[in-house]
Parts: sequence; C-alpha cells; structure tokens
Amino acid sequence: MTEPLIRLKGIHKYYGDYHALRGIDLDIRAGEFFSLLGPSGCGKTTLLRTIAGFEDVSKGTVVIGGQDMTALPPNKRPTNMVFQSYAIFPHLTVAQNVGFGLRKAKGTSEEKAKRVAEALQMVGLAGYGDRAAHALSGGQRQRVALARALVLRPKVLLLDEPLSALDKKMREQMQVELIRLQRQVGITFILVTHDQEEALVMSDRIAVMFEGDVAQIAEAETLYRRPVSRRVAEFIGTMNFLPATVGGDEVVVAGLGRMPVSSLQNTATTEGESVAGFRPETATLLFPGQEATDRIAEGTVTEVVYYGDMTYYDVRLTGAADPVRISMRNVFGRPVLEIGAQARLSWSPGAVTLFR
Repeated sequence: MTEPLIRLKGIHKYYGDYHALRGIDLDIRAGEFFSLLGPSGCGKTTLLRTIAGFEDVSKGTVVIGGQDMTALPPNKRPTNMVFQSYAIFPHLTVAQNVGFGLRKAKGTSEEKAKRVAEALQMVGLAGYGDRAAHALSGGQRQRVALARALVLRPKVLLLDEPLSALDKKMREQMQVELIRLQRQVGITFILVTHDQEEALVMSDRIAVMFEGDVAQIAEAETLYRRPVSRRVAEFIGTMNFLPATVGGDEVVVAGLGRMPVSSLQNTATTEGESVAGFRPETATLLFPGQEATDRIAEGTVTEVVYYGDMTYYDVRLTGAADPVRISMRNVFGRPVLEIGAQARLSWSPGAVTLFR
C-alpha cells in the first residue's frame, strides 16, 4: 500500500486551557482533493495551519513526504497556502503579485518570468500579467492568489475558505475551476470549508470535524449516504428524523410503521428508543394515477417551497408529530401540490438509517 503524502499522528493543540485539537490522526494521499469540513470553531482552520507550520502543535507529529515537519517553519515545508482574504498587493501588477515569492528563488529573470506565465496560464489568466491588481474582479483576484501559490510548485496546496467572499454564481464557477486545476497540476489540495455542498462537489474525501476532533472521514457519496452518526447526518445536507423503537428483529418508526431491522442501512443499535433518518430525495410523493414502487405512508402537506426545478414539501405523516421534508423534481405534466392536500408517500426501508 502506498504511503500517504501527509500523516498527522496524535495532533493536540492547546490555547491555554482551551483544547482546540484533540488527538487527531489523519492520512492524506498524494494527488488527493481533501476537505476539512465543519462548523465555525471546530478546529479545521487550526488543523490546516498546523499542516502549513503557522501553528505549533502541543503534542503529536506532522509528516509530509515521509519527513517529520513538526518543528520546521512554514518556509521549510513543501506547502503553500491561499488565504481567505487573498492578500493581493493592490499597488503591484498581476505578474508582480504572482512572482512575489520567487524574488529569492534561484534562476534568471527570464526563467522566473516563464514560471509566472505558466502559473497564469494554469488559472486562466494568460495575458493579464501587466494588469493592475486593484482593477481585478473578485474571481480574478482569487485566481491570482492561486497562481501565486502554484508558481512555487508546492507538493501541497492549502486553501482556507478561498471562495467565501464570492457571490453564489462565481462560487459555483470557481468550484469547477478548482477541480479542473487540481486535476491538471496533480498536486494535493486541502480545502477548509463550512459549506457542505462545496465539500461534496469538490472533494475526493472529506473529514467532518466537531469540537476539535474528526467525526467521520469518507468519500463524498459515502459521507452523504452512510453517515456514522446523527450529528454527521444533520450537518451534511438535509435529513428527516423520526422516533423509532427497536424490539427484537423489528423496528417501529413513527409515520412509517413496522419493518425488519435487517432491512435498514444501519443495524448497529440496541433495543429500545432510537431515531430513524432518511434523505428528502429518497422518498417520492405519489400523484393521481401513480403506483408505489415500495411501501406507502400517508399524510398531509403542511408547506410548499417552489424553486423552479425542484419543489420541497413538508408532509406531516399519520402517526408522526413533526413533518418530514420531501424533494420532488418538477417535470412536465407533474402538478405542484397545495398546502392541505392529502399526500401518499412511496418509500423503501433500504433508504432509512437507524441512529443511536
């Protein structure tokens, strides 16, 4: 098995009495797009800065490329960082910004200029070298920050919420650009983000963090479809939760009824009170003339939110206290139900997960 490019072993970080990182063990592969995802204050940026060398570890080791980097300063590590603020120098040109880190590097002026041009080509800014940095758009400044990091040819590029200052449309465009860029250059990207959708779209693997610890590491699809805890399930996307009671080989879920425990995704539960969860897109509202593909539950529509391509329904199931959210794609000929309408819900036990 290939050794990971980055290996974090038993990483602890204290700020006085505050325990910011709590014994994190983490392996990141070469050429991987890896994301650290979690709410504000969970320690993801602290962990990123630990990899970069901007934060000393209180305990543990940081190994990159088989070498212990724990005691080395940032400029001695094969990493470079793109900060949330971009930190572009407004009085310099684009080329001067990109080449700023090459001032003390070996090589002739012509060689450095060639590296700057190559970096600008990578990020789609070829021909922008002479443009004033203060005249750039937010997306262009973000690309300049990326080029300035890439020009130093690091083994690892660290991204601290680099898209947070962009509007929704530009964020989506830059997500695709970053995926393309990472595949093109082939180096390891580590992204810090609190945006679940951003992490799911961009990452090969994701580490979900809470309170200085890693709750789950998995590929995007596994993380979404097989969360290991209710807390992870709640943080990643939207999930409906219903009270459940486990007894023997069966489970009774409020609003859904009785089913074999073995038919559910997660059977690692003990007898007694539990909770069952399912994603909004894994159930289907049946319209007149439609037949169920599996089981049926009945209820009443309590809310309708229309998004153009999708409609989100809140449905209070018979036997359940709280409504569940169901997402339906708006296809030609399918009516949008109104609040108060009686609803039939088609669902499968295989889409339900039991949580302790």
